Amino acid sequence: MRTRSHLIVTIGAGLVGLGALAAGGRVQDQPPPTTKPQQVFPDLVGALKATDGCLGVELARTQSGMNLIFAWFKDKKAMMTWYYSERHQQIMDQLFVHDDENDSHKPLEGIGDDFGPIMVIASVTMADESKFDETRLPISQIAIELYAPISGGLFLGGRFAPKGVTVPKMHDYTPKSRTKDPD
Repeated sequence: MRTRSHLIVTIGAGLVGLGALAAGGRVQDQPPPTTKPQQVFPDLVGALKATDGCLGVELARTQSGMNLIFAWFKDKKAMMTWYYSERHQQIMDQLFVHDDENDSHKPLEGIGDDFGPIMVIASVTMADESKFDETRLPISQIAIELYAPISGGLFLGGRFAPKGVTVPKMHDYTPKSRTKDPD
């Protein structure tokens, strides 16, 4: 059994490669990563997207140098499918220290199996060297944050979230004559 911190570290670890690739290089005043992320995490986005119940994946990089993955899952079951997938387990085993004997935590314990959709925001900031005993990755920060939509909001012409993410009482102000599917 893996800990919640392993889930945080592992999903976030993919940001190392993905954010840099998505941003097309480094942010001004940020040192280039010392690890070639695309070699460490080949096709992590493809593996996420191939997960049954993954509704979509987006990549970003902030001005401060934080690499981000936004991944939407239909429900807890879909998210757990990714968590226990062979690819995710390989990443955890390859890059992170495990203490399975002392781990009684179950990921998303207390959340109903039909709960969803869930948006996962994974963030990583690279460093010149590893700053943590738990990983060999050269990082200064890593986090996984989970969110669910609340009622409301609006859009005109499109949304950030994938089409499969339903939000109660969200208002679509796109004129019907101009509705085009950008995908």
